[in-house]
Amino acid sequence: MDMQKRYDFLEHTADAYIAAYGRTLEEAFENAALATFEVMTDVNKVKPHVEDIVEVEARDQSALLYNWLEELLVRFEITNNLFSRFKISVIEKTSHGLRLKAKIWGDSFDPNKHTQRVGVKAVTYHRMEIVKEPEAVTVKFILDI
Repeated sequence: MDMQKRYDFLEHTADAYIAAYGRTLEEAFENAALATFEVMTDVNKVKPHVEDIVEVEARDQSALLYNWLEELLVRFEITNNLFSRFKISVIEKTSHGLRLKAKIWGDSFDPNKHTQRVGVKAVTYHRMEIVKEPEAVTVKFILDI
């Protein structure tokens, strides 16, 4: 696998079907977040002026991916901040499942600077999969647009 490639948009009739890649689960989740915001805007124009901390929990890895991306979408809706940089410090086991801790960076949405593509309504579990290989992880998911 070409590890320079961070994500691909896969064929889907109505929604955004994404495969995100990484050497680790954390990196694949970071690239999933980047691809999610790329659906909404050109992330290259989103500067890391605002920093925030995200913590989410879930019962398993699929639910953790869902909760991670959903939390980012909620933050966009509440703060009007687009995000373009993601650094997950840890995904750890807890007594109830898994916990993810991350820092995220972005910029307040400016229609003069940030191209509006399509709105993302929600993350879905449909066709979600997490494939782990010895030195590569691929996460696939669909965004309802």
